[in-house]
Amino acid sequence: MALSNNPARVIVSTAVAGTQWKIAGDMHDLSSRGWIMGVLNITPDSFSDGGRFFDHHSALAHAADMVEQGADIIDVGGESTRPGAGTIDAEEEKRRVIPVIKKLAAEYKALLISVDTSKAEVAKAALDAGAKIVNDVTGGGDPRMFSLISERGAGLIIMHMQGTPQTMQRAPHYHDVVGEVADFFRQRCARAIACGIDPMTLAFDPGIGFGKTPAHNLSLLKHLPRLRTGNQPLVVGVSRKSFLKKIARSDGVSTGRDAMTAAFSSMLRLNGADILRVHEVKSNLEALRAADALRNAS
Repeated sequence: MALSNNPARVIVSTAVAGTQWKIAGDMHDLSSRGWIMGVLNITPDSFSDGGRFFDHHSALAHAADMVEQGADIIDVGGESTRPGAGTIDAEEEKRRVIPVIKKLAAEYKALLISVDTSKAEVAKAALDAGAKIVNDVTGGGDPRMFSLISERGAGLIIMHMQGTPQTMQRAPHYHDVVGEVADFFRQRCARAIACGIDPMTLAFDPGIGFGKTPAHNLSLLKHLPRLRTGNQPLVVGVSRKSFLKKIARSDGVSTGRDAMTAAFSSMLRLNGADILRVHEVKSNLEALRAADALRNAS
């Protein structure tokens, strides 16, 4: 599929009613068509596909498959954020992701590339290599991140996480998970604007599974409209996560969760999600288009 012919992504010259996202100077309209963000983990230890795409050749081949299947964004990550995952230094993270980002940017001129990192140093190198979005699971925890985004005009996904990947699933607790995540988004949005970031470049992710129980996850997914900050996009990732197995009461391995992921993709689009972050593109894109058709019907 030629990226220039991908109907799922429309660049508009002026803002219109509905969800808008400004990325590297271009305004994108997500009002009538949801987007798919394809996950590219260049790690040995990610929860779903750790090690499968760790070498650069396999990573590039998998990215090409996701582009062909219709992904709007390829999200490239070099450090696992699964529960209990260890940390790596910025140099190792850059060694994993920068060559892949450079290759993708050179081969697919219209592709939106995201870097999944919480380190401003890695984000800067990725933007220099051709990425246009930073997907930060700490929501700007690195004090240098907001100033970088302000300078570069990149898209920024601010995710909510209680704790760190090492601690987040030990004992997640909230008095009101929906209200607390919504407050976090408002506070981080205000902080980003104070740092000079154009609010139209921001998107928000409730961080399903990042310091949440299955009940917390379901409450956030049910009440997505309460999490919206202005017209900025909502990004949601439920793909293959362990709570799917728990609510299905299934002992299947992670790859057996793809059908449930696709079901959630359609339901979440109807409930207000704009971008679905997934491991398997084709089935989720089909589910998303079915939801778009119903959502846009007169």
